[in-house]
Amino acid sequence: MSKTQEAWSSRLGVILAVAGSAVGLGNFLRFPGLATQYGGAAFMIAYFISLLLLGIPIGWAEWTMGRKGGLAGYHSSPGIFHAIIRHPAGKYLGLLGFIVPVMVYMYYVYIEAWCLGYALNAATGNLSLPGMNYSDFFATFTGTRQDGASIHFGLSDVGIFVVIVYALNFFFIYRGISKGVEFVCKWGMPLLILIALIILARVLTLGTPDPAKPDQNVINGLGFMWNPKEIATGLKNPQLWLAAAGQIFFSLSVGFGAIITYASYLKQKDDVVLSGLTAASANEFCEVALGGLITVPAAFVFFGTAGIVGMGTFGLGFNVLPHVFAQMAFGQFFATIFYLLLFLAAITSSLSMLQPGIAFFEEGLGLGRKAAMGVLGLLTALGTALVWWFSKDLKALDTIDFWIGTVGIFVCGTILIIVFGWVIGIDEGINEAHQGAEMRIPGFYKPIMKYITPLYLLAIFVMFLLANIFGWNFKFGPEAAFNPTSYVTDLVGDNPSGPARIAFGFIVITIIFVTFLVAQAGKRWEAAEKSNGGKKS
Repeated sequence: MSKTQEAWSSRLGVILAVAGSAVGLGNFLRFPGLATQYGGAAFMIAYFISLLLLGIPIGWAEWTMGRKGGLAGYHSSPGIFHAIIRHPAGKYLGLLGFIVPVMVYMYYVYIEAWCLGYALNAATGNLSLPGMNYSDFFATFTGTRQDGASIHFGLSDVGIFVVIVYALNFFFIYRGISKGVEFVCKWGMPLLILIALIILARVLTLGTPDPAKPDQNVINGLGFMWNPKEIATGLKNPQLWLAAAGQIFFSLSVGFGAIITYASYLKQKDDVVLSGLTAASANEFCEVALGGLITVPAAFVFFGTAGIVGMGTFGLGFNVLPHVFAQMAFGQFFATIFYLLLFLAAITSSLSMLQPGIAFFEEGLGLGRKAAMGVLGLLTALGTALVWWFSKDLKALDTIDFWIGTVGIFVCGTILIIVFGWVIGIDEGINEAHQGAEMRIPGFYKPIMKYITPLYLLAIFVMFLLANIFGWNFKFGPEAAFNPTSYVTDLVGDNPSGPARIAFGFIVITIIFVTFLVAQAGKRWEAAEKSNGGKKS
């Protein structure tokens, strides 16, 4: 149980904190890449349908359940589910709301260190040296050529930045909700948007940098992403729908375990409907209006389609864009603030991953703030050290990201919306959401949240598993084929990957350990409630 009752100091603070949790590297790197890969307009149609049917409904459910659990005295996902479901097994449904954010933090903080490292290397001129090979710099900086190669602490090595970023995250989380998380997001989010607008203004005035290549101009760069191209054909592609739904799901941080914890610090009179919609809108602005207008046009005007298609999130952000800035007037300045932008986006997200763990250790095990930080620090340090050491091809990072940061989030979100619509009950759930609401959930969302969202999410999840684990080729009947992906063969194939197996084993051990802790927490909660007439002290 929590020894202190924390709260947000303002409504703006909680909205910016939730928006900060959602706004991350995916907004500025992953989203533009997916939009261009799947044909721009067709992808955006599927994207906004997924926003309406998945992102907004699950977000409302998570805000509502978080506040409801917080009013009962709980701030961790296991505690909130325990309070809402009132069954001995209820707390275990909230298990992933602890495991997912904490384990994602273990590798996310490593990527966060890249952003800070690139910002400082750009500021000192290390990213604008004559004849520089940016792929080589990235490989050396992150140690992707050999396990253990990233354990160095020079300016051109990731090591020192991992230590700095790790310390910053725990410093701010120690300060608590208002003085730590809210403080960072109140300053960080406006600064992030200001920097993005400055970079956007520069990108939109690039014109045609190379007169010998008149087609590579900023207008065509925007058109590459937004022009309608074979919309009907694109919408028939199951992979497009899968990518669009996945981007919405992960971009908004719904079902992740962070929003439900943040919302638990709200009061009964605090709005959750408009606040949830406002936070989602802020994320969409950063993703569509800023991320979509910065990254792709900037890469296109200097490298054309070859600089965008098939590069992936890391390739686009850490190989292509440094080269773009190197050829741009005042490129060193814009490179510095761009990677500072990514760092700000990352740290507002990573703080949201730690708070669910701190809340659980405080209220579930009765630990003080320092002790809770010590236990969480040790647990996350083990995972980060594993990712840091097994840096070759980022195999350990990729393994944890897939099984926890992708599969785990799908499962977590599915549990959450089913509990909201079917265990709490859709009528009671929406009535709870309307307590203190400054706007009401539209009536047509009632059947969406009860039937369509769970079914749509389950369908997407099944397709995802078939494609990314069993290697389904998205065809039916005699043409259907399955070829297990590396996520399976790395574990049980003829030539398994040692780092992947170790990372997967760490996942299993962590789940078992956390399950044991949740069981112990449940005993404490039940004993406390029994001694207080069914209420948490």
